Amino acid sequence: MKLLPLTPDGQTPVRVLTIAGTDSGGGAGIQADSRTMALCGVHACVAVAAVTVQNSVGVSGFHEIPPETVAAQVRCVVDDIGIGAAKTGMLASTAIIEAVAAVCTEVGIGRDQPVPLVVDPVCASMHGDSLLHDEALDAVRNTLIPIATVVTPNLDEIRLITGIEVVDDTTARRAAEALHALGAQWSIVKGGHLRTSASSTDLLFDGDSFVEFTSPRLDTGNDHGAGDTLAAAIASALAHGWSVPDAVAFGKEWVTKCLEASYDLGGGHGPVSPLWRLRHV
Repeated sequence: MKLLPLTPDGQTPVRVLTIAGTDSGGGAGIQADSRTMALCGVHACVAVAAVTVQNSVGVSGFHEIPPETVAAQVRCVVDDIGIGAAKTGMLASTAIIEAVAAVCTEVGIGRDQPVPLVVDPVCASMHGDSLLHDEALDAVRNTLIPIATVVTPNLDEIRLITGIEVVDDTTARRAAEALHALGAQWSIVKGGHLRTSASSTDLLFDGDSFVEFTSPRLDTGNDHGAGDTLAAAIASALAHGWSVPDAVAFGKEWVTKCLEASYDLGGGHGPVSPLWRLRHV
């Protein structure tokens, strides 16, 4: 695969901002975003939206950061450091989603803005634990997705957001169209959890045409943080100036490599690992 370039020592790398929640177990959330960004040659900036209490087994609670504090983190990073792309993850509540959407529009982040935005509309953990208040789903649909350059939900999130149960290629295409209709410039329907074939196919839609990205399906239970890692890799490629289709192709290859390098951790699901790149520098 074509890797993103690492910045020579002493030179300032491109910057990407992640607006998301923490993972105390280190497998997903801001921790996964920062690992991927670093190994994609990107300086990761952070706006913490929530602090979770979780490990490899599940999420037992979370604490929301005040919305004005989340927005202030975004504003101060953009004003001083500047960024080439941004992504969202766990935003937890309607108030935080609305604050993030407002500040992104204010500082030029999002679709049709100078800085592209990858929206990973995190609703629940891979264990089924809620990471978003129920009433905030409307804010995801009506406030967050409409400002997305790319939206990257998993199949459970697609069902919650659109009401469509993805079971095959036909329903995947319907879901991609429904996500695009909510306002996203590009929508992705990921096939990793659709275990109906020996391959995993992600579908990208821009309102006119579909592009498919296929990889071999990997038999591993250690896939914690895969969605975060994919979105972070796409954002990193966009910050490097890649087109959306090329960035998504890179993200698909990146997360496949990270699944191949995943490892056991604790008593539950281990994390995908971008550390494989350390052997390819």
